[in-house]
Amino acid sequence: MREYRSISGGMKLRLVAFTFAIAGMLALIVWTAHSAWRRAGELRENLTAVHLKSFRIADHFQQRILELNNIVLRYGVYHDPKDWARFETTSKELDAWIDEQVLLLETPREKELLGKTINEAYDDYMAAARRIEETVRAHGELTHDFANFENQSQRILKLGFGLAEAHAKSMDTFLADSKKSLGYLQIVLVTCLALLLLAGGGFAVVLYRELIAPLRVRLVESQALVERQEKLASLGMLAAGVAHEIRNPLTAIKAWLFIQQKHLQPGTPERADAELISNEVSRLERIVKDVLLFARPSEPHLIMVPADEPLRHVQTLLAPELEKSNIQLARENSVSAQIKIDPQQMQQVLINLIQNAADSIGRNGTITLRVSNATKHLAERVMEAVVLEVADTGKGMTPEVEKRLFDPFFTTKDTGTGLGLSIAARIVEKHGGALQYTTQVNRGTIFGVVLPRLETT
Repeated sequence: MREYRSISGGMKLRLVAFTFAIAGMLALIVWTAHSAWRRAGELRENLTAVHLKSFRIADHFQQRILELNNIVLRYGVYHDPKDWARFETTSKELDAWIDEQVLLLETPREKELLGKTINEAYDDYMAAARRIEETVRAHGELTHDFANFENQSQRILKLGFGLAEAHAKSMDTFLADSKKSLGYLQIVLVTCLALLLLAGGGFAVVLYRELIAPLRVRLVESQALVERQEKLASLGMLAAGVAHEIRNPLTAIKAWLFIQQKHLQPGTPERADAELISNEVSRLERIVKDVLLFARPSEPHLIMVPADEPLRHVQTLLAPELEKSNIQLARENSVSAQIKIDPQQMQQVLINLIQNAADSIGRNGTITLRVSNATKHLAERVMEAVVLEVADTGKGMTPEVEKRLFDPFFTTKDTGTGLGLSIAARIVEKHGGALQYTTQVNRGTIFGVVLPRLETT
């Protein structure tokens, strides 16, 4: 019987790897989304700050220059010393404000423009204003010095606009950098989503191939096994009834035949006919016995024995007979293990397997007996098991024969009943084991009796 597969260690590792990969990509997606959200917030805040800063500096500077211009013009017209005192105070405040803004600016261009160019122009502007004050104080009227003051005023106002443009360029640079950063984050996010989809698809494929598909096969096999068991149970009840009904008249026929044989002379045609009938009656008795054994197999009386003990017994029993056909019954050195079996029933199973192997070989071949340890699926769970193997060098089995191998009454032998393997399989099942096989046409067949291994202390 074919065996069910359990989840392998490699499958577990792949599942763990897929889980970690998906978790890592999810974490990366969350981080990317968080970074993008934070970057967008910073961009919004900085854009507002930069815009307000640009507008405030340019507007404040220009307003103060225009205010100073008005004060100078008023002073030139009315010659009021209070106006000049007010000019001095306002100009000093503006000078201090310029120095403060230089410390707050971030880009080299802005610092150079406000800290050097505008500062120098402001000094020239103040110098032109003082010349007007000196002229008014000395002559009491405005002269050509006012034209020079106008030129310095226009110059410094243009530099104020230039400062606003420098702020605008700074904002453009910040926007470009932020756009690039957000673009990178977008690429990372899309890539992560694509990889997550691929990983999810791969995970689904592996999960289906390694878990769902085998479970579906197992379910189909289980359903087929249940149907087979139901059919076998019905067939067993029918066969048992028929066998009992056949046994009674068969016993009477055998008894009367024995009485009649006493009156027949040896060598006569009548005696030969009687012996032929006797042989056929014995064959019928064997068939009835097999049918009853198949229908109602006896419960095994389990005892603990070394795993190679039943192999040694059947080798001793069958080796001489097989040598007549030049078939060697060999036993390999096997692993040390303990099993619980009914020695008589297990011997019956092994004898059946060895006889089938010998029939497959015909003449001139080898049948090898061995014991091996394995991990098998028995009793709905994975456990440590012992496998009693019977390997032959015979003709092997075709796929057509494999499909019906364990069907009752199916046989490829002229004189077979077709119950040997079915009985062997039921005996092994009552031992808590399973009967498995592998075969190749013209290469041979290996039958294995899989039994639970006992832990030795």
